[in-house]
Formats: sequence, C-alpha cells, structure tokens
Amino acid sequence: MNRYRSLVASAIVAGVCVVLAGCAGMSDSIPSLERKVRFDPDDFDSVSMHTRHISAPQAQACEAARRALLSQGYLVSSATSEVVAGRKYFQPTSDTHYEVEMRVVCAPEGVNQERTTAFASALQDRYVIKKINNSASLGVGVLGSVSLPVSATDDTLVKVGSETVTDARFYERFFQLFDRYVRPPSAQPVGQADAATPMVARPEPLPLPLQEREAVDPADDVPPQPPTAQ
Repeated sequence: MNRYRSLVASAIVAGVCVVLAGCAGMSDSIPSLERKVRFDPDDFDSVSMHTRHISAPQAQACEAARRALLSQGYLVSSATSEVVAGRKYFQPTSDTHYEVEMRVVCAPEGVNQERTTAFASALQDRYVIKKINNSASLGVGVLGSVSLPVSATDDTLVKVGSETVTDARFYERFFQLFDRYVRPPSAQPVGQADAATPMVARPEPLPLPLQEREAVDPADDVPPQPPTAQ
C-alpha cells in the first residue's frame, strides 16, 4: 500500500512539473506574456516625423517625391499626383535579404490647394535565403525500368519579418532631399536683370583663323588712292 501511495504521489508531482513547464513555455509562443508589445502612445503626437507641410501644389509635391526616390536607386512602381511608391533591395550578407518600400502620400491643403501635406512611411521586409533540395528520377529506356535519382538545390527567399521603419534620421534625410526637388531655383523673367549681378561686357570677336585670313582678297583691305593731278 505504501508503495502504491508513493507511486501515486510521484505521478502527481510529475504531472504538476509538466503543467508548470507548459505554462513556462507558453510565454515563448504568446508575445504578450513574455515581452512588451512594441506600441507607444506617443506615436500619435502632434508633430510626427512622417509628415511635412510644404508650400507647393499636390502634383509638384508628388513629382518631387518621385525624383527623390529615383535619385537614391529606388524602383518606382507607382507614381501619381496623389501617391508615390518605390522599393529598394539590400543584401548585407549572403543569406539575408532586405526590401524597403517607401510610400509618400500627397494631400492638398488650403482653399486654392496651393499647399500640400506629404506623409511618408517606409516598410522593411526581411528574408532569409533557404536552400531546397529537389529530387527526381530519370528513367532509361534502353536498360528497361531502371531509374536514376537526380537531385538539385534551389535557393528561395523565406520572409521572416516585416516592420515599419521608425528611425527619425531616415525620414529626416528623405525630407531634406525631398525639399531640394520641391523647391527648384526660380527662373529669372526675361528682360529683368538682377541688381546684384554685375553686368558682363560683351567679348570682342575672335580673329579669323590663318586660312580664312589668307582667303580674303588683299585688295579689299587697300584704301582707295586719290586721283593724281594732271
């Protein structure tokens, strides 16, 4: 009887240990139990790093965003007067691949829509390169039903993560470049000279080359002689 009770007690203790171990392992599968969710209430503040207000029409703002992305090697997949989207690819290591998609939305402002609010956001996708073994059989008709195994290895991208870029320096550099394209140097009206610009003297005509000087009739350069008195 004592032996039976000891076996039952051991089984109960083992069961409790298994339950506790399962509860401990549950925290690894449920993110909310073992680490804080990456959410900050300050994300919805009044001054956002994703937003810029510019004094330019909507179409001009989106065109500036398109040029800014093209100047940095982004492949622009969509470009309208309202939305511009581009993607850039990175591979820092032989088995890691990153894709960054930049998206800029241009919203008009004002009564005459002479101002625009630009909203920029970037999404980063992370991939790992996996090798997949593909096997097949090759039948040889001459030898009957003999089949030879053929194996090959293919590389494929497996997506392992996706996250919105939250680096303030990234957006600050983008908007600095964006501002350069949205504010091109103003053209000077014809007929209006800048007072601060000094007047440039018109250069003297260059002398003719030697061959052209020789081709000119020397008699054309001799002044007419006055008539001799009789």
